[in-house]
Amino acid sequence: MEIEDRRKIQRTLDLVEENNKMLKKMVRSMRWTRLMHIIYALVIIGASIGIFYYVQPIFNQLLETYGAFKDSVNRLGNVFN
Repeated sequence: MEIEDRRKIQRTLDLVEENNKMLKKMVRSMRWTRLMHIIYALVIIGASIGIFYYVQPIFNQLLETYGAFKDSVNRLGNVFN
């Protein structure tokens, strides 16, 4: 082999190794990004469930108050009829 051919082969080998390193970094980055998105989604879902658990008694109390008010208005309407 000529010296020029060896240089070309070595240059190609260097480029292949560099590309391989970059691809491995890209794959690693994609995995971390996917993991972070999953964690983010779980945090959002968990926070939603937690907020619902916290707000549900307040919401139930509001519904009971509305029902009592509605009954009072109906009784008041029956008095005038």
